[in-house]
Amino acid sequence: MVPIKILFLSAEFAPLVKVGGLGDVAGSLPAAIQALPELPEVRVVLPLYPQIKDADIELTPVRRFSLMHNADPLLSEAFEAEINGVTTYFIDGSPVNSSPAIYSGDNIQDGTKFCFFSLAAMELMRILGWQPDIIHAHDWHAAPAVYHLRLIKESDSFYKNTKSLLTVHNLPFLGYGTETALQAFGLPRAHMSPLPDWAEGIPLPLGLLTADKINTVSPGYAEEMLTPEFGANLEDFLISRKDDLNGILNGLDMESWDPETDPNLTSNYSGKSLEKRKDNKERLLEDLGLIPDPKVPLLAMINRMDYQKGVDLVPDALRSLDDLDWQAVILGTGDQQLEVSARKLDEEYPHVRTILKFDGALARQIYAGSDLILIPSRYEPCGLTQMIGMRYGCVPLARATGGLKDTIIDYQDTGARSSTGFLFTHPTSAALAKTLRRALKVYQDQRRWQGIQRRGMKLNFSWERSANAYFQLYKKTISEHSN
Repeated sequence: MVPIKILFLSAEFAPLVKVGGLGDVAGSLPAAIQALPELPEVRVVLPLYPQIKDADIELTPVRRFSLMHNADPLLSEAFEAEINGVTTYFIDGSPVNSSPAIYSGDNIQDGTKFCFFSLAAMELMRILGWQPDIIHAHDWHAAPAVYHLRLIKESDSFYKNTKSLLTVHNLPFLGYGTETALQAFGLPRAHMSPLPDWAEGIPLPLGLLTADKINTVSPGYAEEMLTPEFGANLEDFLISRKDDLNGILNGLDMESWDPETDPNLTSNYSGKSLEKRKDNKERLLEDLGLIPDPKVPLLAMINRMDYQKGVDLVPDALRSLDDLDWQAVILGTGDQQLEVSARKLDEEYPHVRTILKFDGALARQIYAGSDLILIPSRYEPCGLTQMIGMRYGCVPLARATGGLKDTIIDYQDTGARSSTGFLFTHPTSAALAKTLRRALKVYQDQRRWQGIQRRGMKLNFSWERSANAYFQLYKKTISEHSN
């Protein structure tokens, strides 16, 4: 059997470049897919951002070629490296290196950068003679490749049999304001399409219109995208494509996130040696200057300070728990108003610590030393925090949305033997506080609490599981859309 060839296009690629969850997926999924028994062949393409040039990787020049931009040739240079055993190409050119930022915030600049990247990736494969069976594009940055494929494939012998899959990591990021950039590269507005008029010139909607298959990063978010609350005003169109929409949970690097081997911890442990976990809590309490009583529950929030993440719900929820014993640590940075609110909570309560920065090592120590991790997101396409929390025996308490409700089984007395955390429905401080009270009551019975911890620690969130699901979707896409 001839191996399936997958062209993987992404704006981020951890650890070289990571802004959000997209980087984690692009950095882990290709290698996991290529390691499958069916031996699919994966090639990754991403922009050669200035910071990648400074990274310690050996880049081999591959080709120089031009793309047409406003009827003028625009030079592109391609470089090659092997990353995690996967052949990876980097696209350079003036649209990519004109700004040091991954996302500059300038719609025209970003639109030009990512449209250039998308079309250059396709042209590079043509020059190399590497004919993909599937173009797997991620988010609006690579959606122009999907749209371009549909425009050319009837008359292009090289790409005639290539299919496309578009993965949506966060639907509201559509690529607004980039319409003129697309047109400059010869990608016209759609006309008389099922899309709303306002969306017919925007990258992600055009990709959603023309992709053979669409997927997002959890089954729950795939359902939510069909509703007015989460559909970014595209819910009616997405309902029309419901049969082509899938949800596949992201994975977790189970080797990196392993409390048995994590070098950042005071004491390593597993579900079978859970008693060793208390050493991490005691050290964390000492480092934070909190009351050194391991019996008092320690609540944690490790989050980007963002309205989407529900960070604003936490201060009032905690204030309503004055009659209970608890301590809390908040780690994160972002929106200034939310930072001020978190800092004020720290000033009000001697048993709260707010640390306004990104600190990966400290985050791991908090996962290993805290009892409960708060994830009050208004929406969460997938989320890794709850997976990491369960992996480290830090019980998640989250809003029942997207990937959070797909990965956490809520504790109820009737189904306590299968629970892995706590869920609440309404995005309010009152609902969060009510569920916190429920969780803290269970915490008083350590036998039950440790049962929740151990069940979460046993779960398999590996990328191998995700890779298998994607490979099945590739095969389905090829068979259903074969000429």
